[in-house]
Amino acid sequence: MAEHATRHRFVRRAVRRFMPGETVDAALEASGSLAAEGIPTLVTLLGENLVEASEADAVARHYLDALGRVRAAGLDAELSVKPTQLGLDLDPALCRRHLDALIDAAAREPRSTVWIDMEGSPYVDPTLELYRSLRGRHANVGVCLQAYLYRTAADLEALLPLGPSIRLVKGAYLEPREIAFPEKADVDRSYLTLAERLLDALGGGDGLRVGFGTHDPRLIERINAGAAERGTSPAAFEWQMLYGIQREEQRRLARAGYRVRVLISYGAAWYPWYMRRLAERPANLLFVARNVFAR
Repeated sequence: MAEHATRHRFVRRAVRRFMPGETVDAALEASGSLAAEGIPTLVTLLGENLVEASEADAVARHYLDALGRVRAAGLDAELSVKPTQLGLDLDPALCRRHLDALIDAAAREPRSTVWIDMEGSPYVDPTLELYRSLRGRHANVGVCLQAYLYRTAADLEALLPLGPSIRLVKGAYLEPREIAFPEKADVDRSYLTLAERLLDALGGGDGLRVGFGTHDPRLIERINAGAAERGTSPAAFEWQMLYGIQREEQRRLARAGYRVRVLISYGAAWYPWYMRRLAERPANLLFVARNVFAR
C-alpha cells in the first residue's frame, strides 16, 4: 500500500493538508509563517524503527543541522524526536548518546526543549527509562504520554516528582483492549482526568511544563475552564496542535492569550504517519475517497 499509494499525485496533495513538504526547508518556511502570527512551532522528521546505526547517525546529524538553522533564523521552533529514529531498537546507549547531543545543542542560547515522542506500547517502558536518565542531567527535555493507555495515570504520578515537561496526547497507535481504552468516550474521560491532574500540579513551582496535544473542541473548552477555576493563567500551559488541523482554533486560542505551539512534520517517510491521521479523523478519508472515484 505504501509503495502504491505514494505514487499518486492526489494522495500527495491530500497529505499536504497536514505537512508543508518533505524537506526541512519547507518545515522552516512554514515555521516562519506561523511565527509571523505569533505562534511558535515544533518540528519533527518523519520516520521510525530504523534498522542501521548509520541511519540513526544520519538522523542525529540532520537534527543538529536543523537546530543550527532554527537558531540562525531566529525561530522559536523546538524538536520532537522518536527514540527508534535515533537507534533505540538497535542499541539504547546509541539512542541516549544521540539524544544527549541534541539536548545539549538545544540548551544553548536561546534554550529550547527537545521532546521525546511516545511510540507503540512496547516502547513505553524503554522510553520512560530513557527520559528519566536524561532528565537527571538536562532540564530541557520533555516526554509524551498517551491517555488511551490504562497505565498512564500511574506513569504520570511517577514522573511528577522530576518536574518534567509533559505532552499529553490521546494516542494514535493501534493497541489491544487489554492495555488501552477501546472506546473514544473512555479515552476522552482519561484525557480529561490526566489533564486535570496536570493542572493541579502546575501550582507546585517544581519546573513542570505542560503541553496539551488535542484538537478536540470539547476537551479544549473543559480544560480551559478547569484552568480558570483553579486560577491558572492561560500562559501557564501550552496547546500543542498539528499543522493543518484546526487552524482557526489555533489562532483563536493564541488571540485569547493561550500559548499555542504547532507541530510541523516533514520527510519522505510520511505514509504510516498519514494513515494514523486518517484513523484519528475519518472525515479525512472522504477527501481521499472522492479523489479515488473521480479518477
